[in-house]
Amino acid sequence: MIGLGTIINTAAVIVGGILGIILNKGITKRFETILMQANGLAVIFISISGVLSYMLEINEGGISTRGTMLLIFSLVFGSLIGEWIDIESKMEVLGVKVKDLVRVNNDNRFVDGFVTTSLIICVGAMAIVGPMQDGLTGDSSMLVVKAMLDFVIVVVLAATYGVGTIFSAIPLFIYQGSITLIAALFGSVISDVLIAEISFIGSALIFCVGANLIREKTFRVANMLPALFIPIFIKLLGF
Repeated sequence: MIGLGTIINTAAVIVGGILGIILNKGITKRFETILMQANGLAVIFISISGVLSYMLEINEGGISTRGTMLLIFSLVFGSLIGEWIDIESKMEVLGVKVKDLVRVNNDNRFVDGFVTTSLIICVGAMAIVGPMQDGLTGDSSMLVVKAMLDFVIVVVLAATYGVGTIFSAIPLFIYQGSITLIAALFGSVISDVLIAEISFIGSALIFCVGANLIREKTFRVANMLPALFIPIFIKLLGF
């Protein structure tokens, strides 16, 4: 069933968020800090493996690299576009609106939890390739694996940030569901090379998310999201 993977992933985020909030009552500030740092470190190494798996090529002459210029152009121009649009501020406004809607105005970490968790579970190779695979072939196995990973991540984040993390399930469902739908309708024109390039840039952005978990507000990751679309424009221009 096409779309099943995103449904499972969304459910895992909701359940993980609820469990994290329950556990929050027994976690002190110093344990929250070490959990966030450990989680950030794990995310950083996952991102590095994703970047290096694309960039490094092993051949008879040794190890060579590729994609350097693609990475630079995508991050620079994508970040400029994102900063001009100011996506991060718009996400924060959305978080405030959701917060007001569910009437938790006394929760000072709601917006941080919503934005941070949304970025972690929506940015990255699996959040792109998984929905595409689901839309193209109906195979949701990658998204099921991602659901398990997101469950663990959201439990930790919810224990720190609270109820805001649960509502990250909304952008996740819309984002991955849209990719699945596009892949199902236009999959024949999406090349494996383009998917690999977008995933490559996504892995680089995941590094920034991990760094923010260790030290808050190091990168304005939301404003860097347009970098994911630069490889598409490059292909359209014929390069």
